[in-house]
Amino acid sequence: QVQLVESGGGLVQAGGSLRLSCAASGRTFSRNAMGWFRQAPGKEREFVAAISWSGINTRYADSVKGRFTISRDNARGTMYLQMNSLKPEDTADYYCTIDSTASRWPPTKFDYWGQGTQVTVSS
Repeated sequence: QVQLVESGGGLVQAGGSLRLSCAASGRTFSRNAMGWFRQAPGKEREFVAAISWSGINTRYADSVKGRFTISRDNARGTMYLQMNSLKPEDTADYYCTIDSTASRWPPTKFDYWGQGTQVTVSS
């Protein structure tokens, strides 16, 4: 059974920073791409960022480029999302996910999802 647990969300003022974490357990995913998505109230879930199993390759949504940084620590089974210069439009539930096909890049199918962590950015 795969478990993904997000943490690090909260309330922050515009211009502030947060660091989200995603802890994976139940299987070894060190060879799998991982990613972050978000869903704002009343909107569809959207892609935020993805990282290859090695951490060498990354992709970002245009809306977060230059402000967010995705990283991973395979030894700890954890992925991170450093969010800087936060804006009110970044307010959403943030979800981590894993592509179940090892070594695939870019990821094309995310199969496992966490429960999400809420990020609220006040103006």
